[in-house]
Formats: sequence, structure tokens, C-alpha cells
Amino acid sequence: MPDTTRVRFAPSPTGYLHVGGARTALFNWLYARHVGGTFLLRIEDTDKARSTDEHTKVILDGLTWLGLDWDEPPVFQGARVTRHQEVADKLLAEGKAYLDAGTIRLRVPAGEIAWDDAVHGRISFQGEDIKDFVILRSDRSPLYNFAVVVDDIDMRITHVLRGDDHISNTPKQIAVYRAVGAALPVFGHVPMIAGPDGKKLSKRHGATAVGDYQHLGILPAAMRNFLALLGWSPGGDREIMTLDEMVHLFSLEGIQKKSAIFDMTKLEWMNGQYLSASSADELYPLIAPPLEKLGVNGKRDAVLKAITAVKTRSRTTLDVARQVAARLDPKHVALDEKARREIAQDPAGYKASLEASVAALRGAEWTPAALERQLRELAAERGVPPGKVFQPIRIALTGGTVSEPVNELLYVVGKEAALGRLEAAVRAS
Repeated sequence: MPDTTRVRFAPSPTGYLHVGGARTALFNWLYARHVGGTFLLRIEDTDKARSTDEHTKVILDGLTWLGLDWDEPPVFQGARVTRHQEVADKLLAEGKAYLDAGTIRLRVPAGEIAWDDAVHGRISFQGEDIKDFVILRSDRSPLYNFAVVVDDIDMRITHVLRGDDHISNTPKQIAVYRAVGAALPVFGHVPMIAGPDGKKLSKRHGATAVGDYQHLGILPAAMRNFLALLGWSPGGDREIMTLDEMVHLFSLEGIQKKSAIFDMTKLEWMNGQYLSASSADELYPLIAPPLEKLGVNGKRDAVLKAITAVKTRSRTTLDVARQVAARLDPKHVALDEKARREIAQDPAGYKASLEASVAALRGAEWTPAALERQLRELAAERGVPPGKVFQPIRIALTGGTVSEPVNELLYVVGKEAALGRLEAAVRAS
């Protein structure tokens, strides 16, 4: 047995890096890092009709975005066909396989084929139920269950962690291991990921490719944390974890048997936690591109100030960009339904409050503390609760009924711009 743990992630480059594949890669990576082992990548590109370099690049880019690095150059299965043929021919020569209409079939002996699964415990099949199966087609191309075993043996893989949809493949693969006289790796089959309706996650549930979440404004650290908890528990009620903490806590024993539910609301909540904990400087490179798309080219200092103000109330980087845009450019302010209803309850009061605020703020010192003091004094003079002064300003400046504290909002928008917008709101009332 090798003296080091070696695990692999083996995607087929026939599509994008899907959530389930990314989670499998993450579990393998965490386990390798936890035990000081080696994480390998194998691109299973034997389906020449559907495998593309573009899909390979997208998969590698997705893993890199998630922060998963591999320890040796990727192995391409398609380049190993000669090796697969050599092993199949040897089995044929030894009588462990036979020719059948141009194909080579493996003889599957009768009796139990069982293994102690790292997730599910003992799983057992009968050889009689498996039946002899083709390992090399008549065109001499290898079949999946044969090629992966040859590759895993040559790559010295010690642990095979993959989705539990592979459980039915495992007895065939064990039969190949036995035929070539190789030791079995540890098999662990992780639960499938289901949508909120309990059915296997698919496009009908929304985005399923990792790249989609990147474009939806999810941070890689949040996606990684979220994926780690899909089918694995670190124990206790821990939810937000650094990468080092995940590596330290990860164990095969913590992998759950039942399907994990992909909950977009939970992912956005978790992303919000990461946004709150990130500095404006860290977020700036992620916010600048969507801001540019919105046609907002604010100065860096103004953008940083706005990011700081809004990030704790945002769920995605796109949310942050939209809110920053609303604070830096009035073109991006539109009254939402709640704000319209609030104005409609007392339009005269809304207008009068804004007029009084404009008058009071013209001579104000433009710092958060001074602005709050000025507005509270105004509320006292008018004999109304401070909220009756704050809320009309919030609605006029953002178009909504929720924001950072109004004194901070005014400070972020800036004196000249804020007064201009409030005056425009008075005229429009």
C-alpha cells in the first residue's frame, strides 16, 4: 500500500463543471489536505465526439475559482488508450477475459463482490447478477468501468470518493481490480445533491454550473463553504468556516448518507456573511466590472465608501453593485412598490418633510455624526419621531425603504448630489 493518500477528481469534459462535480472535487481536495495526501486530476476525455478543449478549460477554471489546486499535472484518459488495450489483451491471454463478437469481455466469477464503503458501510453484490461485461469494444476503445480502474491503479489512487450514483459501477470495477491482481482502494460514495423538491438537482431548479454562480455574484469562499456542507457535517452547528478550518475538521466519518438539499436562499445568506466580513478594498475588483456594465464610472474612493455602506445588506456582488450605482448615479434610482405605498399614505407629509430636510441640511457639516445630529434636531423641532424625517430621505435617495442609516447614506451620496436629489424629489412630489 502506498505510504501516502492519493485521491482524484475525474470529470468528463463533455459539459461544464456542475455543482455535484465541484462538491465531489472539494471533498477529495479537503480529504487530501486533511491527511497530508495528494490530490490529482484526471480528464476522462475518451468520448471524442463530445469532449472539447473548451469544456476542459471551463472545468479547470471552475476548480481554480473555488481555490482547489492539484498536485501533479492532469492526466488525460484519452492519451492512455494503448495502456488500456495492453491490460485488456493481457487479461485475454490469461483467460480472465474472452473474445465475443469482436469485443473483449471480462469473466466475472460467481460469489460475493463486497466492500466496506467509507460512507455507507458494507455493500454487497453477487457476481452472478453482474454478468460478464465488455471491457474493450470491437474498435479497441475501452469502456468506462475498465479504463477508470486501469488509470486508478497506474495513478496509485488509494481512495475513490465519488457520487453514490456510482455504487452500481463499483462491483464491476472491483471485478477488474481482482482480475489484474491489484489491491482495492477505499471506496466512499457521497450522497447526491437534490433540489428543494427532493429530486436530483437539474437545470429546472435554476443554475447548476459553478460558473453560473460566479456570474450571479457569489464569492468563491462562500460557494466553497456552502458546497462543503452539502452532505458533510463538521459537527455541532458550525456553518461559516475558513478554508483552514474545513481542512482541519474534514473527515470521511462526517459525510452523511442522505441526499443534501441545494438551497439557493441559504447560499445567498452565506454569501452575505462573506460580503459583510470582506473589506471594500477586497470587494472592489469584483464590484468594478458590474458597475461599469451599469454605466457607472465613479472614482475609486467614492465607490469604496459606497461599498462599505451597503455590503452588510447585500446578498451578492451584483446586489452591492446595484446599490453602489444608486448611491453614485441618480439614473439608477427607481421607486419600488413599498416606497410608492409609503408615499401614497401621506404625500403632503412626504413632500413637507423633504422640504424641511433640504433647508436644514444646506448648512450642515457633512459628516455622519453631524448629519445625524442635524436630522434629530429637525425631528424634535417638528415634533415627530426621527423616523418620520429619515424615511422620506431614504426613499428619495435610494427608491427603497431599507438602507444603511440615513446619516451614512447622505454622507456616501455627498452633499451636492444629495441636496440635488432631494430637491428633485420635492419637485416631483
